[in-house]
Amino acid sequence: MNEQNDEKFSLLAQLIQLAKADNNVREVEFGFLLQLAAQLGVTKSDFKQLFEKNIEFNPPKLEFQRIIQFQRLILLMNIDLEIDEKEIIYIKNLGIRMGLHPSATNEVLRRMHDFENKVIPPDQLIAIFKTYHN
Repeated sequence: MNEQNDEKFSLLAQLIQLAKADNNVREVEFGFLLQLAAQLGVTKSDFKQLFEKNIEFNPPKLEFQRIIQFQRLILLMNIDLEIDEKEIIYIKNLGIRMGLHPSATNEVLRRMHDFENKVIPPDQLIAIFKTYHN
C-alpha cells in the first residue's frame, strides 16, 4: 500500500465508522459509501474489507482536504434523514482529531439545519472555518 491509498482507506474507514455509530448501516448510507469509494478509485473488494478491518487514522495533510472530509461526514450523517447523538459525538471527536477548530465544527453542525438537505454551500462552509482560523 502506498501513502495515497492509506489516506483513501483512512477516509473511507472513518466514514464507515460513522455509518456504524448508530449500530445500523442503512442501504442509502452503504450506497453513498460505495459511490464515494468508486470516485476515490477504491475497488469493491478493498471497500468491503474496510468494513471488517480497523484502519489506522490518517487525516488529510491539508486543512482544505480535512474540511472536505468533515463535509463528507456531515453528508453521510444526514443521508438517512436521521441524526443519532452517537453520530454527532463521533463527528465532533473526529473533527478534533483532524485538527479542525471545535467552535467551527460546532457552528457547522448548528447551521446545517438552515439549509436544504442540511448541506451547507461550499463557500459558506469555508467561511465558517476561516472565521475560526488561527
